[in-house]
Amino acid sequence: MRRVYLDHNATAPLRPEARAAMEAAFDLIGNPSSVHSEGRAAMAELERARTRVAELAGCLAAEVVFTSGATEAASVLAGRGAVVVEETAHDALWAHHAPDGDGPVTYAMGVANSETGVLAESAVRAEGEFLLLDVTQAVGRIPWSFSASGADFAVLSAHKIGGPKGVGALIARRGVDFPTLRPGGGQEMGRRSGTENVAGIAGFGAAAAAALADLERGGWNRVEELRDSLEKRIARDAPGTIIVGGDRPRLPNTTCFATPGWRGETQVMRMDLEGFAVSSGSACSSGKVRESRALRAMGHDAETARSAIRVSLGTATEEEDVEAFAEAWLKALDRHRARGARQ
Repeated sequence: MRRVYLDHNATAPLRPEARAAMEAAFDLIGNPSSVHSEGRAAMAELERARTRVAELAGCLAAEVVFTSGATEAASVLAGRGAVVVEETAHDALWAHHAPDGDGPVTYAMGVANSETGVLAESAVRAEGEFLLLDVTQAVGRIPWSFSASGADFAVLSAHKIGGPKGVGALIARRGVDFPTLRPGGGQEMGRRSGTENVAGIAGFGAAAAAALADLERGGWNRVEELRDSLEKRIARDAPGTIIVGGDRPRLPNTTCFATPGWRGETQVMRMDLEGFAVSSGSACSSGKVRESRALRAMGHDAETARSAIRVSLGTATEEEDVEAFAEAWLKALDRHRARGARQ
């Protein structure tokens, strides 16, 4: 059975450019901290990737600190005193929620919600306060610039833009002090110790360059059209289904819809059997049976939140993929409603 992957917000397929960059980097035998030729070659690859990530994120290369992912990067919030987290933010930010801590307030929020794709409004903060933005879902899909955002920190992961898993970055505005993410040998300009994952970082850089090229040529416009066509079909043929955030600015690839009375995880399993990969929430929590914090914060009741699924497209998604999913989902909905009518 042909599989159709519609869960790009969980992780995007590895881009061929990233795969090629990683394969080439595997032949770099030097440690980037070594001063000999082999070490300098490895360091040159790191700095090339750093520049590419900075170009995508709209920041200075010196502001990019490579990490194992956005979750580790978000640990910059640890020990910062008062940390206020937006209600719809990812759990990686909520892990550091400490509104009553001492010291200056740091606000942490996502630019785009991973479950609904809804874009956040600009944060308003007072003098002396700090701002951390989670751009994991946004960067590479919509134009975004760290320098223009006014944020002090931003976090992102490579695998959301078609890079490898286990690699990410903290962007820290020049001049903003913070404790080292991981003490040790002083790598990453003393901000995150440990021998760098050269191959993974090379793949991250290549994916960033490819993602920027997609943005510049308008590659996500077609994806948005596919998303909109799916939502029109659902709205027409599935009365009672709610398009979550459909009236608000969103990522071009994301739709979240809820059919009260039909559990989201049941829909995900049914679609998986039909050959479609979708999800019932953030990948970090979709394996846990619980309602969505994000949907509840948007004003939806518990029943609606438990019945939501997310379909997230990519630049390689085809019209026939979306049409096939719509057909399969609508047939499954008809069967679900028929069973309910017989009970």
